[in-house]
Amino acid sequence: MNNYITGTTTAVITPFKNGTLDEATYAALIQRQIDNGIDAICPVGTTGESATLSHDEHKRCIDITVEVCKDTGTKVLAGAGSNATHEAIDIARHAESCGVDAIFSVSPYYNKPSQEGLYQHYKAIASAVKVPFMLYNVPGRTGVDILPDTVKKLFDDVENIMGIKEATGSIERTVELLAKVPELYVFSGDDAIDFPILASGGKGVTSVTANLLPDMKAELSHAALAGDFKRSKEINDALFDINKILFCESNPIPIKAAMYIAGLIDTLEYRLPLVAPSSENMKKIENVMKNYKIAGVK
Repeated sequence: MNNYITGTTTAVITPFKNGTLDEATYAALIQRQIDNGIDAICPVGTTGESATLSHDEHKRCIDITVEVCKDTGTKVLAGAGSNATHEAIDIARHAESCGVDAIFSVSPYYNKPSQEGLYQHYKAIASAVKVPFMLYNVPGRTGVDILPDTVKKLFDDVENIMGIKEATGSIERTVELLAKVPELYVFSGDDAIDFPILASGGKGVTSVTANLLPDMKAELSHAALAGDFKRSKEINDALFDINKILFCESNPIPIKAAMYIAGLIDTLEYRLPLVAPSSENMKKIENVMKNYKIAGVK
């Protein structure tokens, strides 16, 4: 029996203070996730502003996540992506050495490699470590789509490649992947369609919204995986408005603003070229948030 991660994983934001990583707040945010039943923390993904972190900051975020999650039931699914394969290998090896449970790696952005290039890229990174490995497909950001046949080839050829975070926004893609590779662990990478992906055979979700509402997101996936699709759909439907508003601008601009509005972070800082949302969108986010009870906020 494998011990792969399932359920709800949170793509955690990276808080800054005066331009540097706010380590104390970061640790507190992770502890709040643990306290609210999240299955795994995903540091330094898209939501964690990984593209603008230095390599040292990227590694430090992984270190802190492992430290906080140690001896809890919450696992660590660490981001180790780059558009340079050798850089992704370096980060993946660091993540493995500090004790993560699994790694996920975004497809190389900007380069626009062929499917063969994607195959060789992922084979090289996954083969450099022994921990379970997930592909991360988000073509809307990277400009390249990991096609199902490539996923199948990687799953068949590389022992520790076990799943994919699927963020095409397509239910059909999930159905195709699981038809071609029934044993594949497909995670929803789009909050709005978590329930349909889980109901189609997905094994989990990697959520932006869980930063704000970890308890609801945890229950959503746990209900679906237990076969209670009615309850899972109810939660998914209840989250529709917040899921939608949290993508009114590029992620993680809105979720970070929401965390600031909720009082979960003290400063609203981004790394350029990201900036705070417009005042109009800030108000929209605040208005939608009034409809939800945010755990851990007084």
